[in-house]
Amino acid sequence: MQLLPSYLSGSWSPGSGTRQTLVNPTTEAPLAEVSTSGHDFAAAFSHARAVGTRELGALTFAQRGALLGALAKAIHGAREELIALAVANGGNTRGDAKFDIDGGAVTLSHYADLGARLGSAPLLPDGEPIQVGRTARMAGQHVWAPRHGVAIHINAFNFPGWGLCEKLGPALLAGMPVITKPATATALVAHRLVELFAPLLPPGALQLLVGPAGTLLDHVGPGDVVAFTGGSATARTLRAHERLVAHAVRLNIEADSLNAAVLGPDIELASETGALFLADVVRDMTQKTGQKCTAIRRVLVPEARQAEIEGALRERLAGIVIGDPAREEVRMGPLATAQQLRDVREGIARLAAETTSIFGGTGEVTPVGVPAGKGFFVGPIVRATPTPLACAALNDHEVFGPVVTVGPYDGDATLAAQFVARGEGCLVSSAYSDDRDWVARFVRTAGAWAGRLYLGSSKMASQSPGPGTVLPSLTHGGPGRAGGGEELGGERGLHTYMQRVALEGDASVLKSLLA
Repeated sequence: MQLLPSYLSGSWSPGSGTRQTLVNPTTEAPLAEVSTSGHDFAAAFSHARAVGTRELGALTFAQRGALLGALAKAIHGAREELIALAVANGGNTRGDAKFDIDGGAVTLSHYADLGARLGSAPLLPDGEPIQVGRTARMAGQHVWAPRHGVAIHINAFNFPGWGLCEKLGPALLAGMPVITKPATATALVAHRLVELFAPLLPPGALQLLVGPAGTLLDHVGPGDVVAFTGGSATARTLRAHERLVAHAVRLNIEADSLNAAVLGPDIELASETGALFLADVVRDMTQKTGQKCTAIRRVLVPEARQAEIEGALRERLAGIVIGDPAREEVRMGPLATAQQLRDVREGIARLAAETTSIFGGTGEVTPVGVPAGKGFFVGPIVRATPTPLACAALNDHEVFGPVVTVGPYDGDATLAAQFVARGEGCLVSSAYSDDRDWVARFVRTAGAWAGRLYLGSSKMASQSPGPGTVLPSLTHGGPGRAGGGEELGGERGLHTYMQRVALEGDASVLKSLLA
């Protein structure tokens, strides 16, 4: 069986100790193994600091952007191979695998283009010059300067391709070397990506740890950045890590997110905006089997339309074929791991105690093309509650699978925003309305509780990628429960890996520093 090595200090290392097995979540057949220990993390950090920082620092933004463009081309060249790995190791349908792989390539291409635009600028300005003296001669200027540290990226199981790239692109463009650690259970895609990327990058720019993190974070220090995507329990552990606290290590977290979708009172389900709403809810339930941090979990609809909407969801979901994702007719595969299946079933049981079933019961399903008793499958589920703001099982716990809960409201925009707020912070929530006054009232209150608000309407429906698609030009992250972090957002994505510094002095000197 294949033993996946890590790529540390410029060479591939299999590690040692006990081994952990990666399996196909459809059949539970073993695919590969990883070692759980035996890596020299101190040497890896030293290699990144001494070699990676020097090599990347010698390049301009444009040159680093060109490297990212080469990585994007490498993904395109190996696209079919990567899709096959995602199907086998992630339980993805072909469409889900393309969503992950192509999303990573698009993100790298976006940052490649940004690098070309930034050119050879040594520093990035943050705003305009400010007069701080009696005359304009004495000025102040905020700028972004390179940080001299290592970026440690800890990624989630659900997007091994896109997740790696959305952190890697901004970090490398900012000039910071990266040690990336994918989730072990679905590491095949990330491992292959690093095999493709390593020969295209300067020494020390990118390292890969496959397997448990172990004592990796015991080696962080001043100037380093840790970016984590995963569960809130692990996030709490990271926030209290002794080394991160002692050295004030910058920590960016993307955690749980109870994303909401709200249908405005002006929208008929048969309208273009109503169709967009329905399509987005169904897509987010079934794409990646609901294993998206941006997926819709909570749905709020006008009370008069609740029965119609529930009926439409039943009709759409009844046609979804569930089973072996390698089969052409299958539209939804398994959950990624046995632990995910246990967690989702526990979440469903919690919901079932406070809600009623609209579709799918508690998720029992007979998957197509799968041996009896095999695979980590759960079917799409729609639940309902008459009191959406008061339902603790809905608003206090994220079920990371193909599950949504529908609740009614009276159409008031402020109440809709309070429903978004009840989730205590989300990555994205969506509202569907062609009434601009209603939308304005909604945004004023809901904006405090979301990293991104997706505003569905008839004017944009034909161009919409849906709320579940993370765009590299817009920030990705959210307040409160969602972790309080922020990634991507075009040039903003570089700021996590740079230091804002206020320069104060002669205006002509400050101007020359930005030339």
